[in-house]
Amino acid sequence: MYEVEAMTNIDYGATGVQEVLQNVAFILSTHTMNCPLDRGFGIESVIDKPITIVKALHSANVVEAINQFEPRATVEEIEITGEAELGLLRTKVKVTINDESLQST
Repeated sequence: MYEVEAMTNIDYGATGVQEVLQNVAFILSTHTMNCPLDRGFGIESVIDKPITIVKALHSANVVEAINQFEPRATVEEIEITGEAELGLLRTKVKVTINDESLQST
């Protein structure tokens, strides 16, 4: 199981497991409508709701985005931290990697 947070830097030569983990980190750091050629890519923002509802909706959006855009990773756990008053959420996910798919690439 691997722990992944939003992307801070890019390894242009990543392959195998590191490539999948980097893709998950990129998904975590991208909100929908921010990717010019694919406006649906990323995680849909949730605003103007109580923090407990925001966390639940955000968790569902994270799982959906990772399943759609990086199917080689399976989300096992999600941890959301941050300051509700400032509207800051930090998402950390624990994922497992489908090793079979890595052998064919």
